[in-house]
Amino acid sequence: MKIGIPKEIKNNENRVGATPAGVKELVGHGHTVYVQATAGEGSGFADEEYRKAGAEILPTIEDVYATAEMIIKVKEPIEPEYKLIRKDQVLFTYFHFASERALLDAMLESGAVCIAYETVTDRDHRLPLLIPMSEVAGRMSIQEGARFLEKPQGGRGVLLGGVPGVNPAKVLVLGAGVVGRNAALMAAGLGADVTITDVNLNTLRHCAETMPRNVKTLYSSRHNIEQQLPDTDLVIGSVLVPGAKAPHLVTRDMVSLMRPGSVMVDVAIDQGGCFETSHPTTHSEPTFEVDGVIQYAVANIPGAVPYTSTLALTNATLPYALRIADMGWRKACEKDPGLAEGVNVVDGKITYKAVADAFDLEYTPLAL
Repeated sequence: MKIGIPKEIKNNENRVGATPAGVKELVGHGHTVYVQATAGEGSGFADEEYRKAGAEILPTIEDVYATAEMIIKVKEPIEPEYKLIRKDQVLFTYFHFASERALLDAMLESGAVCIAYETVTDRDHRLPLLIPMSEVAGRMSIQEGARFLEKPQGGRGVLLGGVPGVNPAKVLVLGAGVVGRNAALMAAGLGADVTITDVNLNTLRHCAETMPRNVKTLYSSRHNIEQQLPDTDLVIGSVLVPGAKAPHLVTRDMVSLMRPGSVMVDVAIDQGGCFETSHPTTHSEPTFEVDGVIQYAVANIPGAVPYTSTLALTNATLPYALRIADMGWRKACEKDPGLAEGVNVVDGKITYKAVADAFDLEYTPLAL
């Protein structure tokens, strides 16, 4: 199969769809890999490393899309790429369709096969291609939250861990999934007073048994969240409903309960955000204010640490990419129902129910 790896063009997205080691594996399976010139530079991988791995370097993004039967990316295509995508071309990347109608419409019109990293499942019903970036984003959410709590960044001037004689910051983590648990561990490691919430009592029990002693658990309800907000310095929103829009756990009126200079980090922004006031931001302009509260809603948080992120992502995606390339997407999905869960759009039809439901559009089961 002819596989293309274009350079990411989303704002400050420095990750790349595959490392040179990943390319070497694909080439070793008999596939031809085309990498756009400088695609890996942001992650620390030079064109020469890709050449040594067996890739052909193409000068432009147009060349890559025109040549490849399958595109391996990191982030969803953005508008300049829409016209480059053609019928029956396989796109293997993050899509997050439920939060972006224009993207969905463009992919439906293209007739392409869109396999979304974020809805692929494994035998244990986990999300193996979302987990590594969720781990990065969860840890980064605390790093970024701590930064914007600093006074020069507009924050209250609070140190997460405090010092002897001064209380640590209070951190509220909404959702105890992969993002939430990683955020809680990072905040706890810095010495913060952490509360993690969820609606699954078994998950909360697990957190209570395994988290450090400065992490408390709390059932997630509007009442409980409202009770926490006035004293909270940093809120991490990390709720995920696979493939669907995130629920708004913090409404517009609830934001005003927080003190000026407090910080909210919405890691769920890829799926529409779990704060009602959220809108996507970029690494170049990461924050905005609502009632004096700083809100951070960067839609590609792991793009800030591209070397780590690209290695982690390729480790997870490469086995699936090999299966798709070796067998073709149809046979690969027949063999692996979890991979089939990743197929969101085929030939102008929506094949993932949560995406169709998000916009009240027709759903067509993949089997049809």
